[in-house]
Amino acid sequence: MSKTAATPVKLTHIQCGDCPIRHRAVCARCDDDELASLEETKYYRSFEAGQTIVWSGDRMDFVGSVVTGIATLTQTMEDGRRQMVGLLLPSDFVGRPGRDTAAYDVVATTDLVMCCFRKKPFEEMMVSTPHVGQRLLEMTLDELDAAREWMLLLGRKTAREKIASLIAIIARRDASLKMADSGGSVVVDLPLTREAMSEYLGLTLETVSRQISALRKDGIIVIEGKRHITIPDFERLLEEAGDDSDGGFLV
Repeated sequence: MSKTAATPVKLTHIQCGDCPIRHRAVCARCDDDELASLEETKYYRSFEAGQTIVWSGDRMDFVGSVVTGIATLTQTMEDGRRQMVGLLLPSDFVGRPGRDTAAYDVVATTDLVMCCFRKKPFEEMMVSTPHVGQRLLEMTLDELDAAREWMLLLGRKTAREKIASLIAIIARRDASLKMADSGGSVVVDLPLTREAMSEYLGLTLETVSRQISALRKDGIIVIEGKRHITIPDFERLLEEAGDDSDGGFLV
């Protein structure tokens, strides 16, 4: 018997022109007429931190993009063990056209707003509106690249590099939504608890705490409160993560 996803706490509405993910979302290439068509099928849903958006195996009658907030993708094994297999950051797409059920548990890690589209009309738009299908293909290929990079991170990187990489990933996305470049310092609110970071990275909680403290001691990051992080030199963080910077947008 499938579990029932939590009821969204409220509905909200954002005009497309004011949408913070407009330049990165599935509608990024749409013209005014295409946006008007999407408006006819879209709606917004808002979830509180900890609420389940959809359970694995449940029927999905919508697809959509994360507008604000963070969600996790989790897989449950037959023996009950659970593994976090992905993060959904702002502008990431949820659901798969052509598939009736969800492949993973999707849970809001923070308060979250989603821009949703009824699945059937959206699938029809993918055929009639090439810009939508083209952009979704681009996003799918980007997700494939990210999955391959994550395999490298989990399989070969040290604990310190894993922590630095995760902070860099979140900072890149946050900066890209703000259209910020790599000059100067970068400020970001870390959306995950240390417990969630340990589950996602395959590390113990003690190791996560120790490595974050080491990065702070070495001046790689500055922490205010529990999750507010300043990165004084982003290129130095990338060096700690084992990555390179091209000097452009932190995408």
